[in-house]
Amino acid sequence: MIEQLRTILSAPADEDAWGYDPKFADAFQPVLDALYDRWWRITATGTEHVPASGRALIAANHAGVVPWDGAMIGTAVRRHVGREVRALVLNWAFELPWASTAIRRGGGVPGSPANARRLLGEDHLVLVFPEGAKGISKPFSERYRLERFGRGGFVEAALRTGAPIVPCAVVGSEEIHPKIADAPGVAKLLGLPYLPITPTFPLLGPLGLVPLPSRWRIEFCPPVDVSTYGPEAASDRRLVLELSDAIREQIQAKVYENLIRREGAFL
Repeated sequence: MIEQLRTILSAPADEDAWGYDPKFADAFQPVLDALYDRWWRITATGTEHVPASGRALIAANHAGVVPWDGAMIGTAVRRHVGREVRALVLNWAFELPWASTAIRRGGGVPGSPANARRLLGEDHLVLVFPEGAKGISKPFSERYRLERFGRGGFVEAALRTGAPIVPCAVVGSEEIHPKIADAPGVAKLLGLPYLPITPTFPLLGPLGLVPLPSRWRIEFCPPVDVSTYGPEAASDRRLVLELSDAIREQIQAKVYENLIRREGAFL
């Protein structure tokens, strides 16, 4: 435990060009394992659909106010597939001094089309959340209703690199920090895209940041092969939006299916 803490707090010694530090990731993994097994009791299905090698792009729904879903998807893939996931993270997160270093050393990369293409070109397994900040900042009353997938940038990246897209549905993250209101003025002052008010935050202070122990399900769907379209298809806006909408609809359907299978949010 002491050695793991020393590794987490020490300066990176073995990071790659993206800032990923495998020793840091290994040292922090027991925390993620405890959350995965004991706190959220996650059931992961369809992991056989995640390619064991080569480039691929995982597109998932996003929720939870604090984006623990990325870490849990990465843990599921690491356990069942034996691969590291490079998650595309909103740029503002890298402006937070207390989080940016951990995000980068854990495999997070600033989200941009150029970074997505470069990662896929290097045959990485890339995780994207097409809903963006709208997904994690939605109110609890809108839980499990996917936001629009923007302009389909993730589809463009897949088309240009020939990478398969693996749709991923996550159930459970919506309950960890139920957002009942927002504080836009304070958020703007702090340089944040939003500042949520939940039943426990800011009422309980730092304790309000502890996520609730909901039960999770993560399902990986069969890959969508876009290589037959060719790289030039990335310029076809109609095709890009059609593929983006189709993947969104598939994830939405799987979210509803897993809500039924889960039976209870906290039981």
